[in-house]
Amino acid sequence: MLELDGSDAGGQFLRRALALSILTETPVTVDGVRGSRPDPGLKPQHLAAVEAAAEACDGSVDGARVGSETVGFEPGSLSGGTVTVDIETAGSVTLVFDTLLPLALRIEEPLTVRATGGTDVTWSPPMLWYRRVKLPLLRESGVQIAVDVDRTGFYPVGGGAATLRVGPATPSPLALADRGDPEGVRVYSKASTDLADADVAERQADAAVDELDDRDVLERTVSYVDSDSPGTVCCVRADYESGLAGFDALGEKGKPAEQVGRAAAEQLDSFEGTRAVVDAHMADQLLELLAVAGGTVAVPAMTDHVETSLSLLDAFGYEITVEEGETAVVLRSSDTHAVSPR
Repeated sequence: MLELDGSDAGGQFLRRALALSILTETPVTVDGVRGSRPDPGLKPQHLAAVEAAAEACDGSVDGARVGSETVGFEPGSLSGGTVTVDIETAGSVTLVFDTLLPLALRIEEPLTVRATGGTDVTWSPPMLWYRRVKLPLLRESGVQIAVDVDRTGFYPVGGGAATLRVGPATPSPLALADRGDPEGVRVYSKASTDLADADVAERQADAAVDELDDRDVLERTVSYVDSDSPGTVCCVRADYESGLAGFDALGEKGKPAEQVGRAAAEQLDSFEGTRAVVDAHMADQLLELLAVAGGTVAVPAMTDHVETSLSLLDAFGYEITVEEGETAVVLRSSDTHAVSPR
C-alpha cells in the first residue's frame, strides 16, 4: 500500500493518484485530501471521480463519501467497457474524464465514460478547450480519443452531458521541445441559446479576432447551445509547426461579451513571450503520457500543479527531469516504460 499525503494539494493530486494506482496496479491511501483548500475533503465532483475510477477497474474504495479526507483505493482488473457518472452538481465533467483518460495507456478494450454535470465551468478545463485543443494534441501523440457533448452545462445548475471514448494506445515519445513557426490561430465562441438575441457568441468571437491583431485567423466558429443555465465560453487556439496552445475565458453575469473574447485572446501574447510548446493548462495534463511514453515537452512555467504532479509521479516510480530556463521549463523522460515501472 502506497501512502500519499495530499495535505498540500488539491483535487488534481487525488485524481492523478487514482489513475496512477490503476496504471501501476498499486493500492494507495491518500490522506489529507484537498488539504490545501479552504474546504478540504471530497466534494461531489471528486467523489464522482473516485467512484468512476473504481467502476472502471472493478476496484474497492474506503472513504468514498462527501467530506472524507482519507481515501483508500485498491485497483482491480481493467477491461474497458462503459462507466456512467452523475456528478449531481455543476462539478466538472472534464476533470472526471481526466481521471480515466490515462487508462488508455493500459486498457486492451475500448473504454466509454458517460458523465453528467458541468461541462464549461470555472477551475477546470472548459469542454470547448478540451475538444478543440487537448484532444487534437493527444491524437497527434497516438492516443485514440473522442468526446461527444449531448448537452452543455454551465454554472450554477450544470445539467450537461458528455461521453468520452478512448481506445488502447501505445503512443510515440512526445516531441514537444520546439514549437516551430506559427501557422495561425482559431477562435471558438459558444453561448447558451437565451443569449442569441444579443449576439453574445458573435461579439465574443469578434473581440477575440480584433485582439489577435494581424495574426492569420484560420477559423472562426460561433455556436449556440441549449443549457439549463445561461453561460458563455470563448477559446483561442494557436497552431504551430510542432504544437498547439489554447487559451479560454468564461462569461459571467455582468461581464460584457467583448471582455470575454479579449480575455481569451490576450493570453496568447504572454505565451508567445515564452519558448513553450504547450499552454500552462496542458502542461500538467500531459505528464502521465510523458512518463509512460517518454519524450520531451517545453512548458511555460513550473506551476504548483506541475511541481506537485512530478512529485507524485516520482512516488510511483516514474522519473522526469526538469530543466528550468528563462522563457520555458523543459520536462524530459528519457526512457519509455512499461506501464508499471514498480
